[in-house]
Amino acid sequence: MFKYLSSGIIKENPVLRLMIGLCPVLAVSTSAINALGMSIAVAFVLVASNAVIAMLRKIVPDEIRIPIFIIIISTFVTISDYVMHAYYPALYVALGVFVPLIVVNCIILGRAEAFAYKNPVFSSILDGIGMSLGFALALVTIGVIRELLGAGSVFGIQLISSGIAATIMILPPGAFITIGILMALLNKMENKVQ
Repeated sequence: MFKYLSSGIIKENPVLRLMIGLCPVLAVSTSAINALGMSIAVAFVLVASNAVIAMLRKIVPDEIRIPIFIIIISTFVTISDYVMHAYYPALYVALGVFVPLIVVNCIILGRAEAFAYKNPVFSSILDGIGMSLGFALALVTIGVIRELLGAGSVFGIQLISSGIAATIMILPPGAFITIGILMALLNKMENKVQ
């Protein structure tokens, strides 16, 4: 059971290994708080939809499983969107369209198809938690690096003078540079272990 939880963190990390779900990663990782907010929303949707899909897997006809997955996922995305809008309006505005786009995020739909539809509820919940942790770890790390190097702050707390910050890091190329470096470091660490 631990393998379901741990595989999403490094071995099958959705961002740094599988390279899926990159649209929100590139768009919202300009700051650590945005990255954390998106990570929480994705985690809620992924774990909840995995659990429901695993519960319904034996009664869902194979021919219409994808539309049913999308309905289940969109229900949890809508809940997440409304909660964020009501309780965290600044984060809701900052994340914009990327919260509703969780519905078509490859991580969510991919895990529904590849795992939750074929496994029991508890294993599917563990898989959702593991994938969420991997996504959050990558996204928040990218957000912290980009915010620190691009604005001189982390979670809005100024740590270095913004005058020496590299503005490119909070622009789209900064996301690609950061992801590339993190992937290279992860590959280097993995090659040392083997």
